[in-house]
Amino acid sequence: MQLAMIGLGKMGANMTERLIQGGHRLVVYDRNADAVEQAAAKGAKGVDSLAELVDELSAPRTIWLMVPAGAPVDQTVDSLAELLDEGDTVVDGGNSYYKDTMRRATQAAAAGLHLVDVGTSGGVWGLSEGYSMMVGGADEAVERLRPVLETLAPAADRGWGHVGPSGAGHFVKMVHNGIEYGLMQAYAEGFSLMKHKEELGLDLHQVSEIWRHGSVVRSWLLDLISRALADDQTLESIAPHVSDSGEGRWTAFEAIEQDVPAPVMTLSLIQRLRSRDDESYADRLLSAMRNQFGGHAVKRSGDS
Repeated sequence: MQLAMIGLGKMGANMTERLIQGGHRLVVYDRNADAVEQAAAKGAKGVDSLAELVDELSAPRTIWLMVPAGAPVDQTVDSLAELLDEGDTVVDGGNSYYKDTMRRATQAAAAGLHLVDVGTSGGVWGLSEGYSMMVGGADEAVERLRPVLETLAPAADRGWGHVGPSGAGHFVKMVHNGIEYGLMQAYAEGFSLMKHKEELGLDLHQVSEIWRHGSVVRSWLLDLISRALADDQTLESIAPHVSDSGEGRWTAFEAIEQDVPAPVMTLSLIQRLRSRDDESYADRLLSAMRNQFGGHAVKRSGDS
């Protein structure tokens, strides 16, 4: 199958390579000319503009986007809408907010286009292991995309599925990421607790290896923890600052909107925000309050 890929960041580039290996003809575009050259060296057809990209494909066209959520997706979809023909399909494989996806799908349908949302998980390992894909959109458009999805997935019949109408794919991926936040936070807290029990002299890498086999908490995340701890159990070279892609926030907002309690996912997001406060005014004020009501000692800046 022929298709185009727009956005050749790490995941987009890896997806392009996996598709080429699977026998698909790829046309690629990115504002970074070096990224286009690297994809072309692996067998893709590189182009310099969206217009050239559209011209390289025969109808009905399929164009897969791997661009940052928000305005970049809107701008790219709007630009493509002026170039594409009725019946063509735009696939958003990034982490867009599902309500934005529903809006874009309605706009695309008015122009005679299909918009398919593919919530994609797999990170840097997707090239070798395959991607987990949660797909939303019209039956006809998703079915036409089947050969691509089967190539990108871990297996043709495993790791992907058509979960509902437009927006459903990104909604399920949003919840997936909220769960991921909670799992990661639980692992982090557990290993921190073991690290602080210094008198036992625990080998945390050994513990992670024990848990990886037969334990009810075994998972791919635990596999990755083991890899990280094998290199450095102290993790002193890593700053205690945890970023977020935005999907954890959307999950928390959705839980509030739907009146569904989601304390673990929400608190794990708050903990990520907490990690970024190098100079916590809140902690300073907490210490001051303890001193005021109970005369508790205050640790001053510069105290050892």
